[in-house]
Amino acid sequence: SIGNIHLRDGDNEKAAENYLLANMAYENAHDSTGMAVTLDNLGIVRRRQGRLDEALELHGRAIRVLEVKGPKANLAYSLRSMGAVYQVKGDHARALDYGERALILARQAGDVLVLKDVAELLYESYKTSGQKGKALDMYELFVQMRDSVKNEEAQREVMRHEFNYQFEKKEALVAAEQARKDAVAAERIKRKEQQRNAFIGGFGLMVLLAGVFLFQRNRISKERKRSDGLLLNILPAEVAEELKDTGSAVAKHFEQATILFSDFKGFTAISEKLTAAQLVEELNACFQAFDHIITARGIEKIKTIGDAYMAAGGLPDPASSTPADVVFAGLEMQAFMLQHKAEREAAGKPFFEMRVGIHSGPVVAGIVGVKKFQYDIWGDTVNTASRMESSGEVGQVNISEATYRLVVGSPSSVVGLGDGSRTTDNQQPTTKRAFTFTPRGKVQAKGKGEMEMYFVQTG
Repeated sequence: SIGNIHLRDGDNEKAAENYLLANMAYENAHDSTGMAVTLDNLGIVRRRQGRLDEALELHGRAIRVLEVKGPKANLAYSLRSMGAVYQVKGDHARALDYGERALILARQAGDVLVLKDVAELLYESYKTSGQKGKALDMYELFVQMRDSVKNEEAQREVMRHEFNYQFEKKEALVAAEQARKDAVAAERIKRKEQQRNAFIGGFGLMVLLAGVFLFQRNRISKERKRSDGLLLNILPAEVAEELKDTGSAVAKHFEQATILFSDFKGFTAISEKLTAAQLVEELNACFQAFDHIITARGIEKIKTIGDAYMAAGGLPDPASSTPADVVFAGLEMQAFMLQHKAEREAAGKPFFEMRVGIHSGPVVAGIVGVKKFQYDIWGDTVNTASRMESSGEVGQVNISEATYRLVVGSPSSVVGLGDGSRTTDNQQPTTKRAFTFTPRGKVQAKGKGEMEMYFVQTG
């Protein structure tokens, strides 16, 4: 780490000195992956110093170590570093060869940061060798990875289905409202006819028209319930009522909300094995299960974006759910994904694995615009919750220190054993924690620096 700081500050000699010390320490600990990483870093220093042959030798040693036993992401980065040296030497054929091998491994590993660096190398190499089409592909991949956007084409397909669904809901709402207005107008006409015919037809005809009036009133009531149901499927009840009463809804500040983000690992690779219809069907199966889980705990679904799912506890009614409820929901979502994975794996079908991140803090929530209303939330708390997800691991629920403190201090995080046992005067009732926590220490989060994080499991 000290070597990395010196490398960032441009002090190549001090960086190399610390990398050599680190390499000896890893060698004494028989840590082959650590040795490969420090060899790679030292190779980067030599490349910056113009000592290209030494750089090639160092990267080559790292590659040989990682090819025997090492993470795919690390091997991909070593191949990319080797390609970068050949690019400086002007040997673009070898640069492309190492870069393309790195690209395959980086995609298999699903490591966004490595994919970004590999795409940047291949973009420069393809551009220099005159392969403009491939250069453009790599530039697009570089931009996608830089912004943490995965599989833009698949995302557009899923978003298109989501937009069509929202459009149909809105159209149904408009149709229901128009039907209600037509029914009200029809009621007024019928009422006038009733009054006119009452004078002409007498009591018997008036009774008949009263029956027609009751029928129309029931019809209007059904249409109103239908339109209200459609609106509540789009917006929280409190916001929907405000929108119906005033025609608009004012955004509100919430001092404390708990935000949950989930995202599927390897979404790009798995989506390539499925048709668009199969992909949407699989996402829908997962998201429907998530909807049931959060609804049962009083948590508000905010939106889905491609393979990402976002929900928030403590709004629009702060009493609707607690931070512990959101953590429980995240654990239940992971439990569902494990069961779903086992079922699909047994059937020989591709399956998703998921990361979940949770953070608590202030947000602003409301709706914007005048068409296709959507309840949304804004603020740095949302960005930090997203970083909790991207900094987590598959199968885990990763929470921030802020959420950890709220959950640990919550009565719902402690439950009695419920065994009915008696205690003496100097004994305390036996209790246990609903959660257990694994401190991760300070973890580097993109755009946030180092943050305290915890993995959480059921107690």
